Amino acid sequence: MNLERNEMARAICSRLDSLRQDLRRQWESSAPIRHFVLDDLLPVEWAQQIRAAFPEEHEMTLRRSLREKKYVAAQMNRYDPLLEESIYAFQVPDVLARVGDLTQISALDADQMLYAGGISLMSQGHFLNPHVDNSHDRTRQRYRMLNLLYYVSPQWPEDQGGNLELWQTGPTGQPTTIASKFNRLVVMLTSPNSWHSVSKNLTHSNRCCVSNYYFSSQSIDGKDYYHVTSYRGRPEEPLKDAALRADNWLRTVIRTKFPQAFGNPHFYDRPTADQRSAADAATTQRSRKDER
Repeated sequence: MNLERNEMARAICSRLDSLRQDLRRQWESSAPIRHFVLDDLLPVEWAQQIRAAFPEEHEMTLRRSLREKKYVAAQMNRYDPLLEESIYAFQVPDVLARVGDLTQISALDADQMLYAGGISLMSQGHFLNPHVDNSHDRTRQRYRMLNLLYYVSPQWPEDQGGNLELWQTGPTGQPTTIASKFNRLVVMLTSPNSWHSVSKNLTHSNRCCVSNYYFSSQSIDGKDYYHVTSYRGRPEEPLKDAALRADNWLRTVIRTKFPQAFGNPHFYDRPTADQRSAADAATTQRSRKDER
């Protein structure tokens, strides 16, 4: 079965519509980091197909530092087309409109460049320290507003780490844990105070996630601000916290003085129509040779 984005988008819209009141209630009652959680987003067999389409670890980029350890990918034309379709299903206008209605955030824009989005894979020992996301898109023209996380790891052992954590009172408090449950969608607000993390994965299983960001020309509070992705240590990591604070300051200074320098290279450099045609022609030619 060849799934395509519009078919998946219709299924997403149906689930959002069926639980509209509950999702709106979740959003309104979850301040300051507003969010909602929707289980059983897609038919199970579709979610299983998306998981099966994930590339091997060596085909992705390993991000490894004090801040994080995980595999990421955004250059989606290198992978199974189903992954690109599943990502862009969340960017279909009907899905955008429904999420905007649920969050009461108008004029949301999807990010076709997948800046810091795409797919991620966290194997044993991988983690993501408490952080707030970069405030803007790649060109610093729009504010980052929402983070959409769709989890596709079957039978996820919820008591063994690898779960989303929301630090409602900041990174020195206690987080609220949202398990990375199979076929679960989490939509969360991204603001200067939306501290979140992923606990260390203690399992032998890979935590796989499809990620999207939504943007807006206006900030959430109408005020102008800018910040890089800023990390902190966990409460039990005071030395790491000091190092990450210094790292945040340095990266902020560099990006403020040199906006085009040292940017995040994680985005989808989409092929042009001519490049796609050439790639299709090469594929057809190889197929003909194989048939001889």
